[in-house]
Amino acid sequence: MKTTKNLLALPNRGMQLSALSLAVVASLSLSANSHAQSSDDSDLEEVVVKAHPLHEQGLAQSLTVLSGDELSDSIESNLGDTLANKPGIRSASFGAAAGRPIIHGLGGPRVKTTEDTIDSLDVSVTSTDHAVTVEPFIAEQISVLKGASTLLYGSGAIGGVVDTETGRIPTELNEEVFTGRGEIRFTDNGDGTAGAIRLDGNLGSNFAWHVDAFSKEADDYEIPGFAESAGFRALEEEEEHGHDEDHDEDHDEHEDEHGHEEEEEAFGVLEGSRFDIQGYAGGLSWVDDENYFGISVSGIDGTYGLVGGHGHHEEDEHEEEHDEDHEEEHDHEEEGEEEPGRIDIEQTRFDLGGRLATSLSAIDAFSFRVGVNDYEHTEIEGNGEVGTLFDNDAWEARILAHLAEMDGFNGVIGLQASDREFSAIGEEAFVPPSESDSLGLFYVGEREFDDFSLELGARIDSMDTSSSGVSRSFTTLSASLGAIVPLGDSTSVTALFDYAERAPGIEELFSNGPHLATNTFEIGDTNLDEESSTNITFGFVYETDMVDAHFEFYRYNFNDFIFQSATGEEEDELPVLVYTQSDAVFTGMDMEVGFHLANVGSGDLDLSLSYDIIDAEFDDGRLGSLPRIPTDRWGATLKWTNDVWRAKLVYADVAEQNDNAIFELPTDGYYDVSAKIERKFTLGETQITAFVHGKNLTDEEQRSSVSFVKDVAPAPGRRVEAGIQFEF
Repeated sequence: MKTTKNLLALPNRGMQLSALSLAVVASLSLSANSHAQSSDDSDLEEVVVKAHPLHEQGLAQSLTVLSGDELSDSIESNLGDTLANKPGIRSASFGAAAGRPIIHGLGGPRVKTTEDTIDSLDVSVTSTDHAVTVEPFIAEQISVLKGASTLLYGSGAIGGVVDTETGRIPTELNEEVFTGRGEIRFTDNGDGTAGAIRLDGNLGSNFAWHVDAFSKEADDYEIPGFAESAGFRALEEEEEHGHDEDHDEDHDEHEDEHGHEEEEEAFGVLEGSRFDIQGYAGGLSWVDDENYFGISVSGIDGTYGLVGGHGHHEEDEHEEEHDEDHEEEHDHEEEGEEEPGRIDIEQTRFDLGGRLATSLSAIDAFSFRVGVNDYEHTEIEGNGEVGTLFDNDAWEARILAHLAEMDGFNGVIGLQASDREFSAIGEEAFVPPSESDSLGLFYVGEREFDDFSLELGARIDSMDTSSSGVSRSFTTLSASLGAIVPLGDSTSVTALFDYAERAPGIEELFSNGPHLATNTFEIGDTNLDEESSTNITFGFVYETDMVDAHFEFYRYNFNDFIFQSATGEEEDELPVLVYTQSDAVFTGMDMEVGFHLANVGSGDLDLSLSYDIIDAEFDDGRLGSLPRIPTDRWGATLKWTNDVWRAKLVYADVAEQNDNAIFELPTDGYYDVSAKIERKFTLGETQITAFVHGKNLTDEEQRSSVSFVKDVAPAPGRRVEAGIQFEF
């Protein structure tokens, strides 16, 4: 796999706009040591994927990599939405700032999000409204390991891993003493701006340094219709008919008097989709030809609005107060409607990393990575009162022994450890304070034969978790066997067989309370067993100068699959969801095919097609369908490029979802049209790329079947981004 070296990609607002402008001007003036890139084939270089130590020899596991122009084109304001248009990947979007990736229909604790191979150490697995603190805006590259990645990352990665490579700990010396790159981007929908700058350099002969900063900001974004879906509004209307008729008339008069009716039927703008987030990082490493040792510190600070579920439960309480004191209820409503709820987030993170070459006969080198995290966020209600305070002190460490070749096998032995102290205090503390720690030992290796390559590995993990006087211990096992078989110079097939186990998370074990983000009352089960899956994946690759085709077929057979089951009961006027287990099967296909059509003018005209499909069902038909499963999707991209210009037109068609879980509403299908044009030019020795990118050009209402808030929070409507990237 190859790609062109890229400019740093970022969107929507940050670093106060004036500060960003000054940073750009200053950076452009420091470009004496710049190295402009051209877009011809001479600048192609191998992609190095740090998420997997065997990648340079090929992988039987499915892998998606975003870098260069592809990453720049995909950038959104959260990690999930950035990846959501790649085959097999969706986003559990919760407005603009929060969105975790969904891989082959699996998400939450089954997908591990990492920064430079270490966990993001946030609380995004606890709830879909909690943002992932890994920022796509500062990414050099984003790698997605699709399917069970438990061998390298532990039992939580039974669905896959999304690793964002930042380069914040330098691993080699730059050829230049000083380099930089960055971007400023503006968006009309929501009046969004974003910017970032990245600087790298050398201090003497053996020290390398790095600094970066980003900022993004936007107001509530515009939508093409009602915030609530047609199905949800119909359901609400049906429920209203069951209320006391006189009470309804009085309530309607009260709304008419104070102009609240229109706000209940939110139209044209998604309230709570605003955000204002900044981040920074700095790193320093000692480096020589084979070794390095470095440290970095990074931080995120900001706020973002809450869409959909937050506040609904509180409004129900206000309706009860209305019967007692009409005017007091009105005052409370007015206060609550001034601003939507929001989350104030703050994280400080320290990372250590290094590599030490050895003279041992069996081990070529040791490498390690450690992440230590201090994270908290505060959920603030619309009236300004603090609702819940989340705190997560955690660390994770990994050490790898890179083995010398033995009997033709290359590989690594690794040890991974982690510790987490989690607490949530306040109204939405549906998960009690808990502690968990884990320790894992693993091996992955490969051997080249005359006609094929063999990959194999195994791992054992132990995890202890406790909360409210209840303790559980788990031991999980994972193993895999894969093969890559070349069929000539242009074709290869892959096969991967693996078995993986996952220990239940703290949410699944200990939840017991109202979860206002999803308007549910969640109840965990401290008696849950380990979840296991037996998986088979087949791949086909065909690559020539004219055609580039990738197909993947997979089947995951789960035993004791953990899921939330709707009981039909209510607690605190919220529907009750209970964590339980049953066997399930996931079957699907991902496809990408690219064609070089012709040389037109002075550039290349290419067409690419994509398609993904998934079928997920319980073995026990009485349980109905699994919740929030992706629908079929296909897309087409027409692209023209030369050394100076690049233009692309993208079409995607997402099918409707009518195979729904109990109490889950159907999701309408939609199509999406986007277009981008960019031009490269130079200013002195600095390469600059100016671009305009139109998204959802037909202003289509778009709702994702995998999102908890799909029926109250659609994706943005038509929007146009314009920006400038620079590198020197």
